Parts: sequence; structure tokens; C-alpha cells
Amino acid sequence: MLLIKRFSSIKELIAYYFSSVVMSFVQTAISKSYVAKLPYGADLLNSIKDIAARAKVRSASFTAIGAVRKAKVSYYDQTEKKYNELIFDEPMEIVSCIGNVSELDGKIIVHAHLVLSDEKGRAFGGHLLEGSELFACELMMNEYKDLRITRKYDQLTGLNLMEI
Repeated sequence: MLLIKRFSSIKELIAYYFSSVVMSFVQTAISKSYVAKLPYGADLLNSIKDIAARAKVRSASFTAIGAVRKAKVSYYDQTEKKYNELIFDEPMEIVSCIGNVSELDGKIIVHAHLVLSDEKGRAFGGHLLEGSELFACELMMNEYKDLRITRKYDQLTGLNLMEI
């Protein structure tokens, strides 16, 4: 099957080529690990940001499990290049929360995805936003040694993607 993609400009063609053909990766080591019990009633995203800021973490990955009293996530519409919010105003389990800590314009950025389940076991998920109120949460964060992860706007996707 032949796939034909049309580009509106040479700039879009070049961006597509380099973002889909050139992959970057590095090897690094974990310098420190942090384990945290996040407080009842706190905002999940802000709690992760707070731990990164207090520990002066600039590049890390993390996972979390637990439960929320309510949650707010978003879904990225790839055609419109915008986020659409989803609000869950009910208690739910945090099946998985994974993400990373990086920098954008010198500021700490927490990029996380959240998978939730309701009382019937149905799963929902998306990009974590402020507004997810914790019931209970356990966080594991691994800081990377000698690695600086920064983010830069990518014209092709409309996202601030990481650069290493």
C-alpha cells in the first residue's frame, strides 16, 4: 500500500522528515531515587512538581499508584493540535501514572499520563492536568545522572517535545 502525504510547505516536509526518520537517544544512569507518600487532598500534578522542585530535580522519570477523589486529564487532538479536557468527579483508582521531569525555558515541567479505573473496572486516561485531588498516592522518582532533558516546540506535532 502506497501512502501519499501532502505538505503545505517545504518547512513542513523537512520537519516531518527529521521528526520521523531521525531518532535520538542517550545512555544515562540513575543518580538518586526518591520515594514519597503524597498527602490526602493534595493535587497530584502539583505534588509531583513540588517534590521535583524541593529535591532540585531537573531530569527524571516517575511512576505513581493510588487513588483520587476526582481527576482532570486531557486528550490531545492531533488534527486540531489542541488538548480537550476530561473531568471525572468521582473516586477512582490510579491504575498507573507515569511521566518525566524536564525543563522548558528554564522552568521545571512535569509531563505525566494518568490511567484511572472506576468502580466497575472501566479504564480512562489522558494527559495529567491540575485538578486531580488525591485520596492516597505513592510516588517513585528516579533522577538521571549527568543528563539534562529540555523541551522545545515541534511545529509538526504542535507539542513541546523533549530534546536530549
